[in-house]
Amino acid sequence: QVQLVESGGGLVQAGGSLRLSCAASGRTFSLYAMGWFRQAPGKEREFVSLRRNSGSTYYADSVKGRFTISRDNAKNTVYLQMNSLKPEDTAVYYCAAGLGAGVNIATYDYWGQGTQVTVSA
Repeated sequence: QVQLVESGGGLVQAGGSLRLSCAASGRTFSLYAMGWFRQAPGKEREFVSLRRNSGSTYYADSVKGRFTISRDNAKNTVYLQMNSLKPEDTAVYYCAAGLGAGVNIATYDYWGQGTQVTVSA
């Protein structure tokens, strides 16, 4: 069982930065692929970024070059550094964990409660 708690969301002006954190419980954190997803009002939840336990990282085209995912297995935490934020990045951001998970939302077993990110124009 893995429990995930996100933090770091907030209100920021366009062009600004935020760093989201996702703290995980459980001693097997390092075995899980960790992903970030987001859901804007009226839209489906979409993939943002993934870091596998191998170190491989993946990004949605819409955030490539602006967002960076990292993880600290010693702290059981995964981060999402978001730079050059745009109003269209406004959404609730969720972290998720899954063994061997990929970009498909169905491959994740555990989800956090989400953290709101609002980017003003």
